[in-house]
This record gives sequence, structure tokens and C-alpha cells, in this order.
Amino acid sequence: MKDTSKHQGLRKQLADVLKKKGIIDKQVLKAIKLIPRHLFIDSSFADHAYQDKAFPIAAEQTISQPYTVAFQTQTLSINSGDKILEIGTGSGYQTAVLLELGALVYTIERQHELFKKTSLFLPKLGYIPKKFIFGDGYKGLKEKAPFDKIIVTAGAPFVPKPLLSQLRVGGKLLIPVGDEKQVMTLFIRKTSKEFEKHELGDFSFVPMLQEKA
Repeated sequence: MKDTSKHQGLRKQLADVLKKKGIIDKQVLKAIKLIPRHLFIDSSFADHAYQDKAFPIAAEQTISQPYTVAFQTQTLSINSGDKILEIGTGSGYQTAVLLELGALVYTIERQHELFKKTSLFLPKLGYIPKKFIFGDGYKGLKEKAPFDKIIVTAGAPFVPKPLLSQLRVGGKLLIPVGDEKQVMTLFIRKTSKEFEKHELGDFSFVPMLQEKA
């Protein structure tokens, strides 16, 4: 499937919709206008790719609603060169947004089918993270810590302690916490032992998968 001027026009319309919903970060809106979201989803949904909706992808997962991706990215205030850990690669759409903003991204996926698919697909579009990892997001990535920002793209029943410990002082963790519905929760590491917590409203995510013991 190609990326056409029609798709580009639809992306511009999507960016305008997100702007009206409160997305004001110009770099985030620019990324939304650039990334061919229709290539990240099943071809049967491709005609609807630029609606502000979530869609199913492989392994019973979803590609998040564009507003959610934009909201999480804007909330983290991504700077070029930020070292970011992403928990839940999924389709790779959020990964691509982070890479468009100049971040250095380490991304973890628990579903092997998705890991294989996305780690082959993203580089074909020119999106190359520092590392694709197949593994348990609850454990984070200790060997590459500390991170400037950690973004979790699946609902977690609790906040995994390793993720908090892998933030640098001044760093931010953004995670949807809860079972049925999730509360988008931002943690800012103030000192080695102190964290500031902000709750940013209700969202709906697929569950974050944990390695079976």
C-alpha cells in the first residue's frame, strides 16, 4: 500500500481534530501529519486509519487512538535526544511518533507475534529504535537505565517498581493504571527516593502482559 496525497490530506485533518481536543505541541502535531498510520493497521481498516479511533491489530492487541498517542507524547514533553523506554511496542505507531521527535527509543514488546512483525516493519519505513526487545515490560530494561522518560502503552493493574527505579532524577514515567478503566498517571522523580504523582484522567487500554511465572 502506498502513501498518497489523499492520505496526507487526511492526516492534516486528523491533526486539526487533535488540536481542537487540546493537543498544542507543534512537534507532536507535525509527527501526526507525517506518519502514514494506514500502513500500521490491517488493510481492512485502512480507509478509516485517520479517524480518531483505536483499531485491532495482531495478537488481540490494538493500535491506540491517535488522541491517546498524542496526549501521552505531549504530556512527556519529548526533547530531541531524550533516552526513552517504551513498554508495549504494539504496531510501532507510538514508537514512530517518538522517533520523529528525535528521541532515542528502547522499546519492549511481550507478544512474540507483534515483536517479530513490528521489528521488521518499522525499519522499512525508516524508523529505527536504539533497540527492539522481546520481553517483560514489568521488569523494564535495567541494563540501559536510567531513562529520561518511560512511556507505558498498555493498562497496568499496578505501577511496576522497576520502572520507577529506572528513571533518572527529573525523569518522567507515564502509565495508565487500573483494570477495567485506567487512570493516566504521571510520576516525576524528584530525588532518588521521592516521586511526584499526577492523575490525568480516565483512558481505556488493552492489559499490560506480564511474563508467566
